[in-house]
Formats: sequence, structure tokens, C-alpha cells
Amino acid sequence: MAEPGPVVTLEGVTVTYGTNTALRDISTTFGAGAVGLLGPNGAGKSTMIKSLLGFVVPNQGRMRVLGLDVAEAPLQIRARVGYMPENDAHIPGMNAVSFVAYCAELSGLPRVDAMQRAHEVLFYVGLGEARYRNVETYSTGMKQRIKLAQALVHDPELLFLDEPTNGMDPKGRDEMLELVRDLALNKGVNVIVSSHLLPDIEYTCRDVVVMDKGRVVAHGAIEGLKQPRGRVFELRVKAAGGPERFIEQLRAAGLECHATDDDVMRVFVPGEGGAQRLFELAAAASVQVRHLRPSVPTLEDVFAQAVGEE
Repeated sequence: MAEPGPVVTLEGVTVTYGTNTALRDISTTFGAGAVGLLGPNGAGKSTMIKSLLGFVVPNQGRMRVLGLDVAEAPLQIRARVGYMPENDAHIPGMNAVSFVAYCAELSGLPRVDAMQRAHEVLFYVGLGEARYRNVETYSTGMKQRIKLAQALVHDPELLFLDEPTNGMDPKGRDEMLELVRDLALNKGVNVIVSSHLLPDIEYTCRDVVVMDKGRVVAHGAIEGLKQPRGRVFELRVKAAGGPERFIEQLRAAGLECHATDDDVMRVFVPGEGGAQRLFELAAAASVQVRHLRPSVPTLEDVFAQAVGEE
């Protein structure tokens, strides 16, 4: 069976706001299923989503969503996609079911069908018991859920979720991520999850597009990106005056080194040198290795390498 074509395509897209370039000559694709759009705040993720929805017109380039050209058919695209914005967008004075039903009507559903769907999606996102409360009385986590409900109510083929776990407590965050996984894996909805939180992307998505400073710096299957040419090790050392100087020496030798909790550092050793290379460097620096073991690369390693973090 042939692989489905890309759900979203960008070709040479540049967006500027005055003197600020938000997207710089971006060419990339988003496939079917759940794809992460990962990057630090200010990387251009929200601008990309707004451009794909036709809210922001690029200075140059071409974009296609669900096979439609964004410049030619923005309204047709919006009828087939759901958008969960980063910022709150509810209407004061409306209860949840009225608000979500109103959003369904705006998407073209008849009033009776819109109300029925509103009840269904509010139960799905966990707001069934609170659906008659005014939205402004909701907690931050509940407001995130109602934003997901209004994005889902018209049964879209593609969902844009912009920072879906913003402001949620750990339990609510886990429940939101489970909903995203369920939508992609069990409900057949294509999902693009925009986030600066690596664990959210790694848990919900199979593929990722990594952005930094308006550019795409990495893209592909997460598992493939997590297998660079080299090995990652967990390392704990005893060094006179602390490990900081040894970290500098590792970096000077061309190894990537990231400090973590409990005095354990993660070190990426390129090529075939592996553990032997680390022992040689430690001996040369008169540093005692207390703990060393191979580590499975994480999306954090990929992200740090892609955006050039020290």
C-alpha cells in the first residue's frame, strides 16, 4: 500500500513583519498522522500555522494544505481543518456548549447538528459535567480543553494545535496528551502539534519539524533523528574544583556535552571513539570517572544539536 502524500507542504516561504523576518525561506513537508512542530519561543511556529491558515500572507513562497493552495483556497482549507490557538479565544457571557455549538455553526453545520456535536465533543475532552458553565469561570486547564473542543466540533481532517498544554497542571497535561494521541492513532485525524516542550512532542508524535530563528533546522522521523553517527553516554566525574572545566575540555575536543540533574552529564561522542575516547580525555585532564554508561538518545539531544545549543 502506497504511503499517503504530505498533508502540508511549504516551498520557499518567507514572512516578514517590518524589519523582523519570522520565517526564512522555509521548504518542508508534514506527513499524515501526528507531526510535531518543535522550537523555542519566537522560532516562528505560530507564524507558520497562521500562514498555513491564510491569516498571514507570506512575502514569497507557496503553501499547500490537504492538496489545496493556501493563496487560492484559504476558506476551503479552513472548512477542513481545526485550529486550537495558543491564546484564549472564547466569547464572554456564553456557556461552553453554546460557544462550541456556535463555532460549529460558523464551520457550516446546521444548528441542530451543531448542538449535538457540541455535546459530544465536550464529553470527549472531559468537560461534559461543566458544559453549562460560562467559559470565563473555567480554570486555565478547562479553557485549554474547550479550545480543543471547538477545533474538533466540525470533524476536521487536520488539526493545528498551538501549545496545547499551556498552563495545565501535570494531570491535565497528561490527559491532554492522551487526547492528542487518541485523535491521531484511533480517530484518523491528522495532527500538527506546535510546542516548545520536548516531552509533549516525543510522547504524541512520530515525526517532527524542528525550527529555530525562523528556519527549519531538522525534520524527519523522531526515531531516525535520535540515531546520529556516534554514541550518547551518561557520565559522572570527580574533578578538582568541579566538573565545569572538564565540560569545557570535552567541548573543545568536539564532543557535545549537556549537564543534567544529579551531577550527571550527557555526552555525545561522534564517530567510533565511544567510551574509550571519554576515558582518554578524562585521564589527560586528571579527572576521575565515577559513572559511565551508554544512553538512548532523546529528542532533547536532537533538539540541542539542531539549534546549536551549548
